[in-house]
Amino acid sequence: MDTPNTSNSHDHSKLESATKPLMDNLLGLLRIRVKRGINLAVRDVRSSDPYVVVKMGKQRLKTRVIRKDTNPEWNEDLTLSISGHDEPIFLTVYDHDTFSMDDKMGDAEFDVRPFIGALKMNLRGLPNGTVITKIQPSRSNCLAEESSVILKDGKVVQDMRLRLKNVECGEVELQLQWIDVHGSKVL
Repeated sequence: MDTPNTSNSHDHSKLESATKPLMDNLLGLLRIRVKRGINLAVRDVRSSDPYVVVKMGKQRLKTRVIRKDTNPEWNEDLTLSISGHDEPIFLTVYDHDTFSMDDKMGDAEFDVRPFIGALKMNLRGLPNGTVITKIQPSRSNCLAEESSVILKDGKVVQDMRLRLKNVECGEVELQLQWIDVHGSKVL
């Protein structure tokens, strides 16, 4: 005896039409590797318990807490979905406190436009290690030193060291890498 087809193609088309606007605007994913903190401020008795929060628009991601360390090594990947390239990314370092509000340990922001601009270039045939563009530290950015966008193992990556603002000391090292998403807008 034949059984009727119970799959509902109407529900599938509803789901597809609901996600289509998201995919139409999605450029891709930005993987931010939060490498380490350097000389972060002391917020507890002799040290701090730092973690990093990365925000862009309504997206908010955070690293794990590293206990009692002002030079923490997170080496943790946080991934943001990118639908436009003119929105800055904000980074804030906090000191985790068990019995009170977490203390702010500085913040920074960075612009992904130079990185996304490099992605739009025709990079076929370029050798590994090619420097695509360099971004200099200035008053208009939080870079602690020159940051290069390079071609590494066929991928575009950018290493950067950000100087934290609104705090007496501290820097955070990051690496950006692009992740293409099937069905997203072509850069």
